[in-house]
Order: sequence, then C-alpha cells, then structure tokens
Amino acid sequence: MASLDSPITIVRPHLIEFGVGTAGKLGKWAHEKGYRRTLVISDAFNASRIDVLELKGEVTVFADVTPEPDTANLEKVLAAANAADAELIVGFGGGSAMDLAKLAAVLAGSTQTLHEVVGPNKVHGPRKVTLAQVPTTSGTGSEAGIRALVTDPATMAKLAVESLHMLADIAVIDPALTFSVPARTTAATGVDAMAHCVEAFTNRKAHPMVDIYAIEGTRLVGKYLARAVKDGNDAEARAGLSLASLYGGFCLGPVNTAGGHALAYPLGTRWHVAHGAANALIFPHVLAFNTPSAPEKTKAVMEALGRETSGNITSVFDAAYAFCAELGIEMKLSGLGVPETDLDAMADDAFAIRRLLDNNPRDLSRADIRAIYAAAF
Repeated sequence: MASLDSPITIVRPHLIEFGVGTAGKLGKWAHEKGYRRTLVISDAFNASRIDVLELKGEVTVFADVTPEPDTANLEKVLAAANAADAELIVGFGGGSAMDLAKLAAVLAGSTQTLHEVVGPNKVHGPRKVTLAQVPTTSGTGSEAGIRALVTDPATMAKLAVESLHMLADIAVIDPALTFSVPARTTAATGVDAMAHCVEAFTNRKAHPMVDIYAIEGTRLVGKYLARAVKDGNDAEARAGLSLASLYGGFCLGPVNTAGGHALAYPLGTRWHVAHGAANALIFPHVLAFNTPSAPEKTKAVMEALGRETSGNITSVFDAAYAFCAELGIEMKLSGLGVPETDLDAMADDAFAIRRLLDNNPRDLSRADIRAIYAAAF
C-alpha cells in the first residue's frame, strides 16, 4: 500500500452541486453558459421526469439505456448523439446512463471507435461537447469518475475506458431524485457504493489522500443505508448515501476497485445480475478472504459499519454477510438464477480481469475464485 509521500493524481468534476432540491441548478447553469442543444441520456423512468432538470432550448432525450449496457446499446446512443448535434450531453440515471454519456461525449463525431479507446488514456482530446452528470441512484459514483464500462456480448467481458476527457464539467447530486428507488435496489446500490470505498481502502494502491474518503464513505453507508431501506423518503439518510456514493467515485479514479468487483462482473455480463446486487453478494466473501493481508484496515471497515468482530476470517465474513442479509439482499448465487454449471466459466472470466485483481491486497488464484463462487452458491 502506498505511503504518504507516494505520488497520486486526484481529479474531480469541475463543479459539484449537492443537496436536496438542486436538480434544477443544471438548467440554470446550462442557460448561463448559452447551451442551446442538449441531449439527455437516460432510461425510460428517468426520461419521464427530465423536467426537474429545468433545461431550456432544444432538448433531445435518449430513453433506451439498458442495465449493464452492451456495445449495441452504445451504438444506439452514439447515433442519437450524432443526430442531436448537442452542445451539452447529460447522463441522467444510474451508472449505466452516466457511463454511456461519458462515451457519447468523447466518441460522437470522433474518428475513434470504442475498441480504439478501451484501456487507459487512449481518448484523443480535447472533448468537443460539455458533459453533465446527474445520478438518480446512490451506488456507482460514476458522476465523479473518468471510467466507463460496456459489455462486449461476443466475449461476455467488460470493456473499460479510462480518460480524463470523460470527466464531467458539472455533477448535480440531488438526493431527492433517489427517493423513488425501491428498497431492494437501495440496499444493493448502497453496498456497491460501500464496496467502492472498501476496495479502495484495502487496495494495494491505497493512499492516505483517498483513504479519508474511503473510510468516511463506508461510515456513511453503515449509518444510513438501513434507514433508507426502511424509509425511502428519509431525506437525511438519502443524502448520506448520495455522499457515500460520491466519495466512492472519488476513490475510483486514483485507486480503483479490486477483487470484489472482478468477481462480481461475470454475474452481470453472463447472467444480467444488477451490478449492485452482484457486488453485495460477493462483498463479504472477498472482504473476509483479504483480511489476513489487511487486518487493521478490515477492522476499521467493520467498525465503520458498526459491526464487532474478533478479527479472524470467519468472524469478518459472518458480520459482513449479516450486514448485507439484514438489508434483504439475496446472498446466494442460486437465488439469483445462476446455475452451478457456470461457476467454472465465471471463474475463468473473473481471473482474466487483471486490471482489478492486480489491485487486490491478497493474491486471488483461479482456484480461490472458484471456491468463493462455490461458497456463495
């Protein structure tokens, strides 16, 4: 893990508006900037409430974002972006909408293709359009980051693009937009936000400059997630989760996630399990597995979640599992419809995600991954 004097680069959206009732600030900001043509990239539900953004001028809406979007969904987005000739692109929804907005902002009208920009720092700049992000869930933290993911249906693998050119010019985080998120989704996305923080905190690349966001994001989830699941209109709890999600996004840029997300991805790409639900199911298994390599930080994580453990692998697993299960999250692969016959293929897929596994504090072999899947089945 990095020491205090280790180099690190921190990036943030140029402007962040945070708080209940702030959604309309996007329209005011865009109007002051003189933007006349806007493309909003969203799912069907959020597209029905874009009026809260108070956008003026010519507004085009792409309302066909799918969960865990694939390359075909991206192609539709790019076609819409090219047709709209927008000056401002808005990602309005969860991580899927915001990731597609990032890619549209750098690929629409560009000579580069998706496959030419997969990986770190391959996008040619500068970006021609302005990018705004408005999250409607508290989980991905995509509004704060410089990465975007889409699935290649041919390989069942996530294609990850990383570029400073995908950083939002403005992020508007209005917790009121999350009041309508169902309890089950609230629980899963909240654990996803926590997983971003925990995986960054215990990461081989962990840095004190990021640790402060990581442990506070974990604490916010520990304090507020159960409250928000119980009462979706609890404004303080929703705001706490929105902030935790944002902090998780801050962690993703300089440090990123690790083994937990590597093991969660095949659930989404192969079986279309929602990203938050996949991460929540995997979370206690990988946290416990990593405990011997990060005992003090694991102890801090459990304290932040309000859980006492003896510090050994079994007690950490039991406490982390209970935290998730008590929120009503499905914690068995079989309960999500994943067949046992697919565990070997999933293990192969996860073991290939070196960009995340190489961050993990403890080496995860292919056999280790297969054993975790078996234990989670």
